[in-house]
Amino acid sequence: MEELLELKGFLLSGNIADALLLVEEMTEMSKDDKLNKIFSFSIILLLHLIKQKAESRSTRSWEISIFNSVKQIQRTNKRRKAKGTYLTLEELRETLEDAYESGLRQAALEAFEGKYEADELAAMVDQNKIIDQAIALISGDEA
Repeated sequence: MEELLELKGFLLSGNIADALLLVEEMTEMSKDDKLNKIFSFSIILLLHLIKQKAESRSTRSWEISIFNSVKQIQRTNKRRKAKGTYLTLEELRETLEDAYESGLRQAALEAFEGKYEADELAAMVDQNKIIDQAIALISGDEA
């Protein structure tokens, strides 16, 4: 809200250069917020995909978490007015790769009742396949 008042002040005083700089900064802040949300939902998505693969089973709760995470990633990544997405598939893959370790550590606490450390759980699953599955779900290529 403070930024909007500052922007109004710049425009009313005719200071277009500072107004444009502030608009650029606000745009970047908005995009950062969206990227942080996508990252957070990616961790939840990966956590449940890792547990499914490691334990060779699923629960309704995990499936709902996967569904909700995918929906939130899709929704957050979608540009409503300009169309398209904030992240390309390549950037989305990079985000998932970045979130993977956090998802793995969380999965280690939950899978097999916390019996395995993250590195032991990592040996039970294929990171690339998990990320490919996540990409497929987010892009709508998999049910």
